[in-house]
Amino acid sequence: MSTVITAALCTVCVGIFVGIFLGAAGIIFKVKTDEREEEVLAALPGNNCGGCGYPGCSGLASAIVKGKAPVNGCPVGGKETGDRIAKIMGTESVESVRQVAYVACMGDCSKASRNYEYSGPVDCRMMDFAPAGGPKACREGCLGGGTCVKVCPFDAIHIVNGIAVVDKEMCKACGKCVQACPRKLISLIPYDAGYVVACSSHERGPAVMKACQAGCIGCGLCARNCPNGAVTVTDNLALIDQEKCVSCGACAEKCPKKVIEKR
Repeated sequence: MSTVITAALCTVCVGIFVGIFLGAAGIIFKVKTDEREEEVLAALPGNNCGGCGYPGCSGLASAIVKGKAPVNGCPVGGKETGDRIAKIMGTESVESVRQVAYVACMGDCSKASRNYEYSGPVDCRMMDFAPAGGPKACREGCLGGGTCVKVCPFDAIHIVNGIAVVDKEMCKACGKCVQACPRKLISLIPYDAGYVVACSSHERGPAVMKACQAGCIGCGLCARNCPNGAVTVTDNLALIDQEKCVSCGACAEKCPKKVIEKR
């Protein structure tokens, strides 16, 4: 009996010692955090989308307080959130340009040629590994598998007639779709961008016309008729410099394939 009592007392003493030791260690080695970090975290929208480049909202809050990220580093919260965080940090609000995702392709079911009927998993990453790079003849166009739709946390992308289309009002520019697209057709552009080239093919004109009715053939008419030098043709594909573009529409008017659209 005495052996049992002794063992029980030893267990209790050890438990008390461990408890005191851990409590003291917690106090001694406690990592002090800036109180502003909790305030900044509370001001963030809490989507944890990673669009800021940090692992969730807590990661961004810590980076802002440490001066490693700007107060307007959250693409989801926008200017309003940036202003609130600037007030918490005691700094000037930073003007930011709202961005949205854009899918550079017009090759829908009525315009894009097809090599065969696809019956595998409906996912762009899988379709891209299918024979000939998927059922569509264009190797650089939207596959329409909806991978971007699945990763969008804001329901801003939908497949319409075989291609992904972004709702610019719903888009928060988190960038998840940009990372998910295996063809790299999606990019972030200014919300108020005037005209954009709705094609990503770098093939020569004849090959483009064979694969799609709505592909850029690199003719250069858009570039030659732009009064501000905002349009260039590189590697058979027209590109528009949004900083130079004044939305005059001359490029869209002259494009013979009508692949330059107004946003």
